[in-house]
Amino acid sequence: MTGPSRPGPAAAREVAIVAFAQTRHRRATPELSEAEMLLPVLSEALDQAGLRPGEADFTCSGSSDYLAGRPFSFTMTLDTVGAWPPVAESHVEMDGAWALHEAWVKILTGEADTALVYAHGTSSSGDLRDVLTRQLDPYCTAPLWPDPVALAALQAQALIDAGETDEDALARIAARSRTAAEANPYAPLSGPVPAGDYVVRPLRAGDCPPVGDGAAAVVLAAGDTARRMRARPAWIRGMDHRVEPHALGVRDLTDSVSTRLAAERAGAFDAPVDTAELHAPFTSQEVVLRKALRLDDGVVVNPSGGPLAANPVMAAGLIRLGEAAARVHRGESDRALAHATSGPCLQQNLVAVLEGPERPARQERGPRS
Repeated sequence: MTGPSRPGPAAAREVAIVAFAQTRHRRATPELSEAEMLLPVLSEALDQAGLRPGEADFTCSGSSDYLAGRPFSFTMTLDTVGAWPPVAESHVEMDGAWALHEAWVKILTGEADTALVYAHGTSSSGDLRDVLTRQLDPYCTAPLWPDPVALAALQAQALIDAGETDEDALARIAARSRTAAEANPYAPLSGPVPAGDYVVRPLRAGDCPPVGDGAAAVVLAAGDTARRMRARPAWIRGMDHRVEPHALGVRDLTDSVSTRLAAERAGAFDAPVDTAELHAPFTSQEVVLRKALRLDDGVVVNPSGGPLAANPVMAAGLIRLGEAAARVHRGESDRALAHATSGPCLQQNLVAVLEGPERPARQERGPRS
């Protein structure tokens, strides 16, 4: 799907993120059901938008049955949005960022004016490193049981061998992210964090994300409805997602072609961005994404601390869009990029461009080619 100003049927409507809420992410939440975790988050997001429960035209969620350890677990969370009267609802077995993409398309096509999007993950239910091996190619890779840290370490070593980073540079990414997270009350990991021992060389504990439970929700709205709900909506100027080949052996792990293509189709390169929220769970993956997205030192990267400070699986990508939108809402950003990923070594990538009401940079550059 291309941005609204690209050719195609999606060019007619403006869509914005008008509300964002998240939990205070924690290592484990055994005392809460997923519905109990979600309810306050959904209430806060709907309150921000001035909507009552069940009033959104469309509801879409993202989660994983593998994390919950039971089939169709997402149906249990429908109690939080109101099981009666029936609502138009959908679910993706992915990070909530992809649920937001589905809701965005729903509004662009005119089938809805407002949408509630939420995501949740309870990584504490099992051994996350074992659970995530189920994403791998079932014939050649999964039987070897390489976990996500081992695969990210292969990617990090490839970057070091190519001369694109080193262990000191990775440590500086970790330190910068967790220093930024000191201002984020939702992040469980912030401030000075020791690099720690090697988990899988060359990645140390400090290069890896915290494991935790959490949830997030956003509200989307179209045109004048968005303007009534939020004084400064975060307009989605473009959004796209692409995927790398499933077989790791045919990929260049030091690059992310799918991220670059998604960014191009979302219009990210049409004008400079001032902020980027990157879903880079490992320090080495920020190196890959910065190159693919052409981010220089003038761009504020992960001012929330990013997934190195809070990484509730299945919600962490949606949170990147929410954090970027919140900076636009507060007037701290005029043009922000949000990125979400899923799968090993940045396999699937989604890029969105969010803007405030003013668009000076694009006007200076003239129309898109």
